This record gives sequence, structure tokens and C-alpha cells, in this order.
Amino acid sequence: QVQLVESGGGLVQPGGSLRLSCAASGFTFSINAMSWYRQAPGKERELVAAIPSAGGWTNYADSVKGRFTISRDNAKNTVYLQMNSLKPEDTAVYYCNAGYRKPEYSDWGQGTQVTVSS
Repeated sequence: QVQLVESGGGLVQPGGSLRLSCAASGFTFSINAMSWYRQAPGKERELVAAIPSAGGWTNYADSVKGRFTISRDNAKNTVYLQMNSLKPEDTAVYYCNAGYRKPEYSDWGQGTQVTVSS
């Protein structure tokens, strides 16, 4: 059974930083690309960042390029999202999933809420 557990969200002021974590289980983490998605109120879920199975060629949405960094630790079955220079428009629930350009699994975790506000 696929399990994706996101954590690290919170309330932060504009310009601040957060580091999200996603612990994965139920599939072979090390051979799967992993991605972060987000969903803001009233909007569709969108791809934020993706990383191949062995790291390296990462992909980012234009709106977060230069501010967010995706990384992974295959020994810990965990993918991270370092978010810097946060903006109010980054406010959303953030989710992770396997896959590079589209989600691999239909089972999503509970997500972690990120709120950027002064």
C-alpha cells in the first residue's frame, strides 16, 4: 500500500523559508522519480517540482524557479522541498507523489499546509 506523508508546512511571513519533507513507503522509492504538487483554494493541483530517481535533472514550475529546490535521500525514502523567498501566492496545500511529469499513484497523502502571510 502506497503511503505518502508530508510534513514541514506552517505559517511564514513573505520572504521567509520552509523545508517540506515527504516520507514514502509501499513502493520502491529509489527507482521512482518524485514530485511535489500544490493546490491552492479554488484552483487545480499543479506540479511544482520534480526530481529523477537518482537526482540530477530537476524540473520546476516557472513560478518557483530560483526559489524552490527539490532534493531526495534514497536511504531514507524521503523527498524534500526547500522553499525560499516565499510569496503569498505560494499559499497552498503541498503534496508529494511518485512520477516526473504526472503523478504515478492515485493515493495522495494528507498534504501539508503552507500559508504565507504577514
